[in-house]
Amino acid sequence: MELRPETVTEKDYEQLLKIWEASVKATHDFLDPADLEALKTEIPTFLPLLQVTFWLDGNEVVGFSGTQSGHLEMLFLDPTFFHQGYGSVILKQLIKDQDVHFVDVNQDNLAAKHFYEKNGFELIDVSPLDGQGRPYPIEHRALVTEKG
Repeated sequence: MELRPETVTEKDYEQLLKIWEASVKATHDFLDPADLEALKTEIPTFLPLLQVTFWLDGNEVVGFSGTQSGHLEMLFLDPTFFHQGYGSVILKQLIKDQDVHFVDVNQDNLAAKHFYEKNGFELIDVSPLDGQGRPYPIEHRALVTEKG
């Protein structure tokens, strides 16, 4: 596995949204269908505010990330690439290259919570609503670094 980053531009939004939707449908079974549709229209408005990167293995897009000021705002993989180590490789690269130390996770997304815990992100706070004011509790997590 040799992942390489590629900057996302507006022309890539359609492909990015397909990955986002497939990933969310595979992992966010707690979302109300109407909220899923609303989020699908909101996601493109967030993208210009972030450093958005496609992650490729060869010529295949594995997924994408969106970061801002040390905060991982989005990490979504094409479900074809789930459970193969890609997410951890991407996260480690983001920590190294973009100084990512914070992430917010839907409290009901058990797989994501486990993933971030496994990668050293500890719970620091919980908000009862998501960033858009919907009733999906969000866990705020921070990367714990060992001091030697």
